[in-house]
Amino acid sequence: MEHKYLVGFFEDEEPLVKATVKMRKAGYQMKEVFTPFPVHGLDEAMGLQETRLHTAGFVIGACGTLTAIGGMSFISAMDWPIIVGGKPFFSAPSWVPITFELTVLFASIGMVVIYYLRNRLSIFREVEILDPRTTDDRFAMVFDRKQYHTDEDAEKMTSLLKSYGAIEVRPVSLKNELHNNLFKQHDDLDYLEEKYLHHH
Repeated sequence: MEHKYLVGFFEDEEPLVKATVKMRKAGYQMKEVFTPFPVHGLDEAMGLQETRLHTAGFVIGACGTLTAIGGMSFISAMDWPIIVGGKPFFSAPSWVPITFELTVLFASIGMVVIYYLRNRLSIFREVEILDPRTTDDRFAMVFDRKQYHTDEDAEKMTSLLKSYGAIEVRPVSLKNELHNNLFKQHDDLDYLEEKYLHHH
């Protein structure tokens, strides 16, 4: 099954960010924006929710901390208690290096796994690139044709995108559906317009 999108291509990040705010002000929500490098302020302009990956990293890191303390407590104080250098069986200060290492190990591996799962990435899945130029020097703003499916929608959006600086607007079909982003329920578009349109 093919998934159809309308894509506007931009040459530079500044008109891209401005067009993002203007399209949202006009009532259109993009599906995704592809850039060859990170663009400062684009996530805010798109209305994306803040990532929760750092929260997941904290929780998984805490699990690593508890695993280290729990494991060493059981081994040293209960399962195989041995006096080493006169230290007590429960010697928390000497466990700090291992506790730190396990915390970092759990957090790093856990965040990578969650990132892959959240973005549906896999070595077993065929990589499909929207347009090779987005890995080089082009910026692409993508709209879902399931949401904006009429020819009238396409014509109006094409006209708006070109008036906002798009150098090319065309339909693109993909075998794999683009993953849904988490957008804010309420966003101050007037603030974004003031920030990105009037001050640049």
